Amino acid sequence: MKGILPVFVLFGPLCLAQNVMQLSLKRAVDIALTPEGSARVALAQESVQVSQIRVDQARSAFFPNVDGTVNERSQTVNLHTFGFNFSFPGFSIPSIVGPFSIFDARASAQVTVLDFTTIRKYRASRTGLQAAKADLDAAKDQVGEQVARAYLASLREDAALDTARANVELSQALERLAESQKEAGTGTGIEVTRAQVQLANDRQRLTVAENDRRRAILQLLRAMGLDLKMDVELTDKLSYQPVDTGAVEALLETARKGRSDLKAQQQHEQSARMNYSSVEAERLPSVAAYGDYGTIGNELIGAHPTHTVGVQLKVPLYDGGRRASRRQESLAQVRQEEIRTRDLGLQVELDVRLALDSLRSADSQVQTAGQGLTLAQSELEQAQRRYQAGVTNSLEVTDAQTRLDRARANQIDALYNYNLSRMELATATGAIQEFVQK
Repeated sequence: MKGILPVFVLFGPLCLAQNVMQLSLKRAVDIALTPEGSARVALAQESVQVSQIRVDQARSAFFPNVDGTVNERSQTVNLHTFGFNFSFPGFSIPSIVGPFSIFDARASAQVTVLDFTTIRKYRASRTGLQAAKADLDAAKDQVGEQVARAYLASLREDAALDTARANVELSQALERLAESQKEAGTGTGIEVTRAQVQLANDRQRLTVAENDRRRAILQLLRAMGLDLKMDVELTDKLSYQPVDTGAVEALLETARKGRSDLKAQQQHEQSARMNYSSVEAERLPSVAAYGDYGTIGNELIGAHPTHTVGVQLKVPLYDGGRRASRRQESLAQVRQEEIRTRDLGLQVELDVRLALDSLRSADSQVQTAGQGLTLAQSELEQAQRRYQAGVTNSLEVTDAQTRLDRARANQIDALYNYNLSRMELATATGAIQEFVQK
C-alpha cells in the first residue's frame, strides 16, 4: 500500500467508494509510468542517473587535482649510505647525523593540459548518457505496450462476462417460457428440462467468465505496479475505430524514425564507436602540468618557502600489447552493435508488415462477426416466435441460442483482435504513446 500512495494523490478523483478505481487505458499507462509504477521504468531511470554520474566523473579529469600535506618528523641519517664516507686531515664527516626535526607544509596540484584519451572518454560518457535516455524512452514504450495488452485483455474478459450474464438472463427467460408452454399444454417436460440444462451450462460459463475477468485484472494491476488487492472498473469498452493505414513504405519510414528501441540501439552503437576512439587515443602523447608550493624547515618558526613547477610530456612506447588488445576488444564491441542495429532494423520492418497484415485481417473479421451476430439475433427472435406459436419445439430455440452465444463470442474475439492489431501497429511504428493517449 505504501508504494501506491503517491498514485492515489495523482489519481484520487478516479477512486470510488469501497476501494474501486475507475480506470481508462490512458490513466492505466500514466500510472504505470510513475516512479511508483512499473519496475522496468524505475530501473531505466536509475540507469540514466548512473550514466549522468559517469559523465561527471569523466568531466572531473579536466580539472586540477589539488592536495595539501603537513609533515613533521624527527630524523636520523647515516651519511655513509649516501656515499659520504671520506675524511680530510683534521676533519672528518660523521657517519650519523641527527636526530633533527623537519617541518614541511605543502600544497601540490596536477592538471591535464592535453590528453586525447580523456577527451574522447568524456565524449563517450556523454554518448552513453544519451543511450541511457533512449533506453528510458524504449522502456516507457515497452511498459505502455505491456499495460495496453493487459488492458485490452481485461476489456475482452469484461465483454465476455457481460455476454455470459446476458446468456444467463436469456436462458432464464426461455426456461420460464418452456414452463408456461407446458402449463398451457403446448409444451412438454423434456422442453423444460432442456431449458434447465441450457441455463445450468450458461451459469457455469458465467462462473468461468468471472474467474477469467479476475485473472485479467490481476495481470493488469501487476503490469501497472499497483496493489493486487485493488478492485478496478474499466471505463473503456471494446469498440471498432477505423484506421487509415496508408502505404507500407510510409509506415516503414515512420517506424525507422519513431521506434524508441531502434533509436536506443543506434545510440549504443555510437557509444561503442566513441569508446573505441578513446582506446585508440591511448597511443597519442599527453601533456600534463604539475607544481607544488610550501614551506620547509627544522620547525615552524624559521621555515622557508619552496616550490616546484613543471610540465610533463608522456609518450606511450611499449606496454606489452595491452593497448592493442583493448583496441581489438573495443572494435569487436563496435561490430557487435552494428550487427544488432542491422538485425533490429530488419525486425522493425517485419513488425510493421505483420501488424499491417493482422490489422487488415482483423478488420475483415469484425465486419463478418457483426453480420453473423445480426443474423443470429434475428434467428433467435424468429425461433422464439415460432415456439410461442406452437409451430416448433424448444430444440430450435436452443439451437438458435447456441448460435447466438457463438456469434457474441466471435464478435468479442474479432473486436479484441482488431484493437490488439491497432496497438501492435502503433508499437511497430513507434506510436504506442499516441495510441494509449487517445
